[in-house]
Amino acid sequence: MKHLFLYIFLFFTLASFAQNEQLAQNYFEKGDFEKALIAYEELLKNQPGNNLYFQKVVEANQQLSNFDKAKELIQARMDKYKQGNMWVEMGYNYQLQKDEVNAKKFYDKALEKIEENPSNVYAIAVNFEKKALLDYALKAYQMAKSIQPFTYQMAVIYGQQGNTDMMIEKFLEEAQRNPQSSVMIQNQLSRYMTDEGDTGFNESLRKALLKRTQMDPDIFWNQYLSWFFVQQKEYGKAFIQEKAIYKRVQETFSNIVNLAQLAIEEGDEESATEIINFVLENTQDIDLQIFAHSFLMENKIEKATEKEYPAINTELETLLKKFGISPYSLSLQTLQAHFITFNMKNPEQGRAILKKALELPINKYQEAEIKMELADILLFEEKFNQALIYYSQIEEDLKNDAVGHEASLKSAKTSYFKGDFVYATSQFKVLKSASTQLIANDALEYFLLINDNTVADSTQVALKKFARADYLLYQNKTQEALAQFQNILKENKGNEIESVTLLRLGQTYEKMHDYNSALSQYQNIIDNHKEGIYIDEALYFSAEIYNNDLKVPEKAKPLYETVLFNHQDSIYFIEARKKFRQLRGDANL
Repeated sequence: MKHLFLYIFLFFTLASFAQNEQLAQNYFEKGDFEKALIAYEELLKNQPGNNLYFQKVVEANQQLSNFDKAKELIQARMDKYKQGNMWVEMGYNYQLQKDEVNAKKFYDKALEKIEENPSNVYAIAVNFEKKALLDYALKAYQMAKSIQPFTYQMAVIYGQQGNTDMMIEKFLEEAQRNPQSSVMIQNQLSRYMTDEGDTGFNESLRKALLKRTQMDPDIFWNQYLSWFFVQQKEYGKAFIQEKAIYKRVQETFSNIVNLAQLAIEEGDEESATEIINFVLENTQDIDLQIFAHSFLMENKIEKATEKEYPAINTELETLLKKFGISPYSLSLQTLQAHFITFNMKNPEQGRAILKKALELPINKYQEAEIKMELADILLFEEKFNQALIYYSQIEEDLKNDAVGHEASLKSAKTSYFKGDFVYATSQFKVLKSASTQLIANDALEYFLLINDNTVADSTQVALKKFARADYLLYQNKTQEALAQFQNILKENKGNEIESVTLLRLGQTYEKMHDYNSALSQYQNIIDNHKEGIYIDEALYFSAEIYNNDLKVPEKAKPLYETVLFNHQDSIYFIEARKKFRQLRGDANL
């Protein structure tokens, strides 16, 4: 029973103590230093050795200009505990009083303590850093090199001082000395590599890494250069480094395959194709071969004309004969089903391929992949309700997964295609907050489309025609979709739906590689719908055509610039800024 009472007493004492500490902290944060001082003095009285409470008592006194009292406290602490960092505290107390002579005297004494015993650096250098006395902190670390190099800490300080060249030097020195710290160092360097930072930093880092690669044959520097180029989304240059590593240490393709996937995700088709072809030439791994062939076939299908379809179908059949019908070749099976349905217009055969695939021993993600494609084919056939069933099954099986969110988006689009705008809007509204940015952006676009055009036209006549035209695009019936959009445009001059119809026409012409027609639609938006929500897209898409397709960068540059200065809330803002700076000739971004 005595022990029970003791435990109860200790519990309430600790709880009360924690409340008092929180109260003292609240006073301090609010700037009520008189109350904070009283509270922290009481806490320090109960725990005289607590450094945090002591520090807060000193700081509260300093905030109240009680410098003599602060000096008295610091001196007493110094006499009692012989802590070297108290010399820093004393110097700082003088500095707050604008007494630079005495401040320097005590800072120098703190450095002398490190000279006497280098292990004092840990407390003293950190205290200099806390008080933003960076030059002294650097001196402290330099004086204690006999214990350890302190290159990481010095690099951080150089960065805070704006001396990025020395920061890079020290970080790379530390990375080579201690490879385990590479991820931490790369995270630090990444903070300076953003578009918001100094545009010369990336060039300085690139030169420093290249210099080390040339002077030191260690593949460590090839790996670092590869990392650097990936941060810049220069996957072709990263591949050069990864290829050099592979030729010297032929252990694994994992880094090269990861690089290919990054290039695919970022839409760098040229680099991705080069990397994938290298993988095919150098691996006997069946999974990698299937992955590589699937990507190359997708690329070929995207660029193919109708005359090339039979040859592509034969090539797909040859690949499936080579690798067999198994869970390993699912990507080729679903690709063949999609191609046969959407390109060769034979959904029955597409469904048959997928139904057969569902009979294989597969996991829930592979099952979801097949069901998603099967639902897409049913949607192609205008079997909306059957498609919704499959999408719903995927949503249910993978609720909090990106695949489940994708199924939710496709389900919402199905409701949109069939003209059920009320249900579609409710789904898009939820998906606007999806964790996957692409899904969230897509959902927002459709939500605004339905909402804006319902307010403008409660009968939704034009919106229904627009949804039908979008559905024709989904079915890969491009000419029919174009005719429908052009008819909407003709019937709705000056109406809300006009600007989005121009945008969709531009996107459709762009897909057909009719760039002049696409530019004409976008220009109409730029000239006549300046206040609309599609102006940033029209500007950015036009810039992309001039920059990437027509190779007329001088026309792209002012368009990127307009997005940059007039549309900071655009989802294309970051990319527009990067490409504008590249065209302007900024140092390697």
